[in-house]
Amino acid sequence: MSSKENFKSALHVQEGINEPDSINPYLDFSKVKRKRVYTVEEYLKGILAGDRVLLSQAITLIESSNPRHYATAQALIEACLPYANNSIRIGITGVPGVGKSTFIESFGKYVTTLGHKLAVLAIDPSSQRYKGSILGDKTRMEALSVDENAYIRPSPSGATLGGVARKTRETIILCEAAGFDVILIETVGVGQSETVVKSMVDFFLLLMLAGAGDELQGIKRGIMEMADAFVITKADGDNVPRTEVAKTQIQSALHLFPPNENGWIIPVTTCSAIENKDIDKVWNIIEMFQKQTKENGYFDLNRKEQWINIFYEWLENSLKENFYSNPMVKAEIEKILPSIHSGRISPYQAGVKVLEKVLK
Repeated sequence: MSSKENFKSALHVQEGINEPDSINPYLDFSKVKRKRVYTVEEYLKGILAGDRVLLSQAITLIESSNPRHYATAQALIEACLPYANNSIRIGITGVPGVGKSTFIESFGKYVTTLGHKLAVLAIDPSSQRYKGSILGDKTRMEALSVDENAYIRPSPSGATLGGVARKTRETIILCEAAGFDVILIETVGVGQSETVVKSMVDFFLLLMLAGAGDELQGIKRGIMEMADAFVITKADGDNVPRTEVAKTQIQSALHLFPPNENGWIIPVTTCSAIENKDIDKVWNIIEMFQKQTKENGYFDLNRKEQWINIFYEWLENSLKENFYSNPMVKAEIEKILPSIHSGRISPYQAGVKVLEKVLK
């Protein structure tokens, strides 16, 4: 036998082991339950009947960014409109740590004892890095989450400004159609775009915290001008004197503001959500506001302005989505990004070039 015949290369291929099928051959797909797809009529019937499972699924539908869900979502919103606009819409905001969730739970429990049906649209901030949200408001409102006259819907804010979810306006319509006559919108916190919240509610409530230095520090004047009432929270125990001082300071600051066109004089009050103290005062203020503005016509005028805001917002969102989903736009952007990254062209020049190319 020659030396060549005795030589065995280390590069020869060993016989492999047969891998099992990636799909279980014994799995019967006919028995796998698929998520049912409801029609607009089925969604509407369930919502009007107070079916919370269908209501939640309908809200998920309208929040979806899947193009296949768009037509059904739009048809459902239109179907719910005749049954909407029968609630008081309340926006609640405040600096982090002010106790929004604690206040909402105490306030919500009080409202439901009066016979009202309450929907809480709790907005959680989305991570700009990972695009996720904790959505833990139900765990922070344990008592309210099991109240049969309350419904809590946490939603991610996404990239939307103002601390609101992208489809909050549409969610309000669905909740009203489901029979909820008090809608609370909890925002992420005080920011530069709280006007978004103001533009979709009837009453804007600003929660404030006493004993943390300057009570007006960190609060933009524009936000204070938008508020229909100020509530200083945590008025209990040793903190009571500080809340009274803060109340006096805010009342003095409000004298510097021009009077409201609707004739409403902005009240300042204190409360303790932990002790359920003076929560009724907050609700009485909201009722007085609703009564006064309905009598002088500003309540209905504000609702009409909300419709205009919805119109412009819908146009802007539709134009943006259609623009970026356009294959030509995608191709032009991908083509010009390396030039921006290398510094061969400024972002402004790149934007002009893309628009010129697309709009031709």
